[in-house]
Amino acid sequence: MTASSSAEFALGGVRVLDLSTEIAGPYCTKLLADAGADVVKVEPAPGGDSMRGWRSGALFEFLNTTKRSVTGDWSSLAAAADVLVVDGAIPVDVLHDANPALVVVTLSPFGLDGPWADRVATEFTLQAWCGSTGSRGLPDQPPLAAGGRIGEWLAGSFAAVAALAAVRDARRSGRGAHVDVAMLDSMAVTMVSYPSVHAAMAGWPAESGPTRVVEIPSVEPTADGYVVVTTNSAQQYNDFLVQIGRADVLENAPELAQRQPRWIRRDEFEAMVHEYTTKRSTEQVLADAALLRVPCAPVHNGATLPKVDHFVERGVYMPSPSGRFVQPRIPYTISGHEPRPFAPAPSAGEHTGTVAWDPRPARATAIPGRPLVGLRVIDCTAWWAGPAATHVLGCLGADVIKVESVTRPDLMRYTALRPPTAEKWWEWGGLFHGVNSGKRAITLDLRTEEGIELFHQLLDTADALLDNYTPRVMEQFGLTWDVVHERHPRLVMTRMPAFGLDGPWRDRTGFAQQMEGISGMAWLTGYPDGLPVLVRGACDPLAALHAVLATLAALEIRDRTGEGVFVESTMIETALNVAAEQVIEYSVSGEVLQRSGARGPTAAPQGVYRCTGDDRWVAIAIATDEQWVALRSALGDPEWARDASLTTADGRRAAHDAIDAELGAWCATRNADDAVKLLWSAGVPVGDVVRPREILNNPQLRHRKLFEMEDHPVTGQVELPMMPFRFDTVDAWMTRPSPTLGQHNDEVLAELGVDADARAALREAGLIGDRPAGA
Repeated sequence: MTASSSAEFALGGVRVLDLSTEIAGPYCTKLLADAGADVVKVEPAPGGDSMRGWRSGALFEFLNTTKRSVTGDWSSLAAAADVLVVDGAIPVDVLHDANPALVVVTLSPFGLDGPWADRVATEFTLQAWCGSTGSRGLPDQPPLAAGGRIGEWLAGSFAAVAALAAVRDARRSGRGAHVDVAMLDSMAVTMVSYPSVHAAMAGWPAESGPTRVVEIPSVEPTADGYVVVTTNSAQQYNDFLVQIGRADVLENAPELAQRQPRWIRRDEFEAMVHEYTTKRSTEQVLADAALLRVPCAPVHNGATLPKVDHFVERGVYMPSPSGRFVQPRIPYTISGHEPRPFAPAPSAGEHTGTVAWDPRPARATAIPGRPLVGLRVIDCTAWWAGPAATHVLGCLGADVIKVESVTRPDLMRYTALRPPTAEKWWEWGGLFHGVNSGKRAITLDLRTEEGIELFHQLLDTADALLDNYTPRVMEQFGLTWDVVHERHPRLVMTRMPAFGLDGPWRDRTGFAQQMEGISGMAWLTGYPDGLPVLVRGACDPLAALHAVLATLAALEIRDRTGEGVFVESTMIETALNVAAEQVIEYSVSGEVLQRSGARGPTAAPQGVYRCTGDDRWVAIAIATDEQWVALRSALGDPEWARDASLTTADGRRAAHDAIDAELGAWCATRNADDAVKLLWSAGVPVGDVVRPREILNNPQLRHRKLFEMEDHPVTGQVELPMMPFRFDTVDAWMTRPSPTLGQHNDEVLAELGVDADARAALREAGLIGDRPAGA
């Protein structure tokens, strides 16, 4: 599809130059291309991007549909582009001299500065550094990394959002930004659930022994497969016990309602669960769970996903442009605007000499800064995914007003580190703080006519409204799109339902754990002879980022036409896109990709190896033949490593067991710090499998100022992880601490013209307030 024919789409006219490879950069530019940008991929001659040869080549096709490809000199294109995406360092100043408004996005393992900027890494070793590997698995087994290269998809998603926001600012200021995206930073704020924040709020209690766990219950075997069960709340736990016929546990073992006692007695608890699940089919377990509203989902893989009734009815999967495989559609829709059709991935250099971009006129009209300054966003979200989306918008400069009620606060507040007997205990939710800083918060009772009217007055001042409630909630409030659009015609409304606004799963409550099971992420995580294991952490932030991208794309349409639009961005379809390789490869070759413990398809050897000390491990991944030579050198070139068959990846993969034994013996006599120092200095990708909360002390993350200090009126000073990208035009992302419940009622309502007497009356009537009802 040419640049001219893409003008009707949200990002029509936006020009992107893609110098990247692997997954992160190409997924960033795929997201921009899917929204209408003209993406030109620069490839080396003669063979093109090395990813063309990855497995069947289908993943390359998926990541590079609707792009054009050139080889050779690309400098004239950079002088006319809006965005340039590249892996690693590039002379940004030179690019800006030729094109001051160019947004330069660099992606790298650790970012472009800091003590680790020049260190080698793979996604597997970065999982170790970010705390993800150290959080997952059973204590009597080695730590377990997540399968599927999820960190690369996350980094690409952050890069796309940052790029699109920076383009908006470049139009205003005439000056482009350098957006420096670090994969480690991206994974540290997504693949663990704010462990350092929880530890700080708890007073840093002593910690020893293994820190890895699996949820109890989580993925459970059935008579014909697996289901994933979620018991995030006390009610869900109670209902699950009723489902499995063990309501007696509520009385006989009330302590099992708490996660820690349940974890300690996990063998006993799991035996009760399996007595029920293994005697029933997956369909029977799901039906029982639905009757009791217990969040439950099947565990799928590449063979089964396209057959799921919900996805069939919603048309989620479609043929690829080449016809070689099926693939998921883009995970959001915009009302009144058909999605850009997928065009075939280009052959290497197919469009060389045919791309005609006129140079952009050089201009500088304002000082660049936070790119979304001037936008107002109304935040009707809860838990993690929705608040994370509005948190990104707020960090990027939008004025975000969070709307709760005293009868229904954001329930993430209730994941508190203080008992209900403590003063303002609901303000001690660590993850709530993590994704709500920078916002203002009000309480309104939307069940009342007066509350709804005040809400509409608030919408009169806004550019966008986001919600991630189950579909029926906004409908019960009378806040359907038709109603909202009639009164607020310029407003963009973004809804983030777990499964979508139609289809057989429409009204199901959806949590990240279910998405990991359904999408196949859990299928690829775990040991070959064991249960699938939950990834934990990724699906909520991924849903947030795709909703932000869709909202920014919708605002492009609104700004161009003056008319607001409706966005539906679903968590499950986001997960299906990130896990798309399983379906793609199965439909090409019939191969069901499998979990393989610590091993993976991109490196051999790859594994975690125990060192001396209290549960200390290192992660090692050899992704190239050159890295194998470096490993041999670091080990002292032992006799076993000189076997000629080990000079190739195939040879090393065939001898993986023997290599693991040798590396395990070498690591067993060394402490992790010494092993990491020696291997890294030799150029070997290695990671310390750190305890999750210790990421706060990581010298690279501290250099990049990932953590910023929150000074909160209730919880005091706590460092929070912020955005995993750096703009050269922004010094810090946090503008204010996370809000207390109803903290800004007076401030925001006064802006709407509600005087002090009227606010007092609202407070007296319980329509607004600053503490939960009954607390």
